[in-house]
Amino acid sequence: MRFILSIASLCVSLSSVSIATEQPPAVSLSKPNILFIFSDDQCHEALSRFGSQVQTPNLDRLAEQGTVFRAAYNPGAWGAAVCASSRTMLNTGRSLWRAHALHNSWNKDDQPEGLWSQLMADAGYHTYMAGKWHVKADAPAVFQTTVNVRGGMPKQTKAGYNRPKDAADYANGWKPWDPQHGGFWEGGKHWSEVLADDGIAFLQEAAGQDEPFFMYLAFNAPHDPRQAPKQYVDQYPLESIEVPVNTLPEYPYNKQMGSPRGLRDERLAPFPRTDYSVKVNLQEYYAIITHMDAQIGRILEALEASGKADNTVILFTADHGLAVGQHGLMGKQNMFEHSMRAPLILSGPGIPQAKEITTPVYLQDVMPTTLELAGREIPAEVDFKSLLPLVRGERIIQYPAIYGAYRDKQRMVRLDRYKLIHYPTADATLLFDLQEDPHEMQNLADNPEYAETLRKCWAALQELQAEFDDTLEIGTEDRSQVTGGRGHTRFAQLKLF
Repeated sequence: MRFILSIASLCVSLSSVSIATEQPPAVSLSKPNILFIFSDDQCHEALSRFGSQVQTPNLDRLAEQGTVFRAAYNPGAWGAAVCASSRTMLNTGRSLWRAHALHNSWNKDDQPEGLWSQLMADAGYHTYMAGKWHVKADAPAVFQTTVNVRGGMPKQTKAGYNRPKDAADYANGWKPWDPQHGGFWEGGKHWSEVLADDGIAFLQEAAGQDEPFFMYLAFNAPHDPRQAPKQYVDQYPLESIEVPVNTLPEYPYNKQMGSPRGLRDERLAPFPRTDYSVKVNLQEYYAIITHMDAQIGRILEALEASGKADNTVILFTADHGLAVGQHGLMGKQNMFEHSMRAPLILSGPGIPQAKEITTPVYLQDVMPTTLELAGREIPAEVDFKSLLPLVRGERIIQYPAIYGAYRDKQRMVRLDRYKLIHYPTADATLLFDLQEDPHEMQNLADNPEYAETLRKCWAALQELQAEFDDTLEIGTEDRSQVTGGRGHTRFAQLKLF
């Protein structure tokens, strides 16, 4: 993205890249196949490789064989369906508000041009899509082959909300393995398994083809309803589930930030949040991720069997993260790390193995990354950047600062190790040191020792607003003296953590 240079002057040199000692050759392939695997609502920490309780052996192996980006952000959303905003940015290459403008301009009978799949087709690729789409454009019109295109989420039922209140409620209520509730079980076979079947069928066909392929495999998992076969739920005994350290009974700004009790995502668990309800939701979250991981393993085995693995670059990410009890929230309509960040892995020929990059990026950077791999010029209107210069060690900083927004209710900026979150309707400001406080529990906005950091973050946020066509007024022209207002003071007085 084209940033105003004054932001760069604010950025200190603490961004880092951790590189394995033994590196394969730099990325230089002639039209490699591209296998893009996309999950839904998967928090950046939800891989066992990163210390999570969730078991993801196939994704762990993919990470070990490739390069992992530890700070991949979704820039936010213009509405409660964060998935739709993220996916529109991904497929258009436009930043949040420009993607929103495109989304609003698309008519039912008009097919957009210049989408990711269309650009890959122009580069000589056969384009294939299966699974969740959730973009206003018509998937069959922009991919050459589509199979089982899914909507935003499997159908949730009334029984799947406000649960579980207690052990008795759970015993008599909704179960993730019960097919009577439909959802992922609609059609008789779990949707994650159907997607793997579809991907395997295409890879078997591609084995005999010379034309390079671009596969877009999008799981609906682990989005709610978080359903998985019982054997996967049983892998996570409830007594073994750890409650997040930043869990709250209720987030004090949920109404002002646009995530009130009545928001669909927040209605999944009862108020106030209890350790029991959070543990059950995490149990089901982990189970559906492990089940999805098993399907990813099947896809990767099919890729090996096809004979195409040696010339296929694999990219894995999610559209955003999810709270699942952290900060008293269940959804993704917030600016905290658990909801803004997603796992991001690149693996395949020419990609360094066992490498981790901590430089902040946007998950939508995978789109221009594949264009560079395909040898296609990245259009000027694409706001995101290829990750390959970071992978090759040619670039240390991808963006001087990271921007985030949710409707007109929240704004965020990450400037190096610090993050500022602002709630305009509450005039409340939070400041976190992500290096010392990765769970975002200690608000520093009132601490006079951080006044200069706060000023720099405000300046960076306002410049990014101008850069990204964000017209929301967040206060006076000079916010350098603002320390948070009544809402932020209330947060400090509650001593939640």
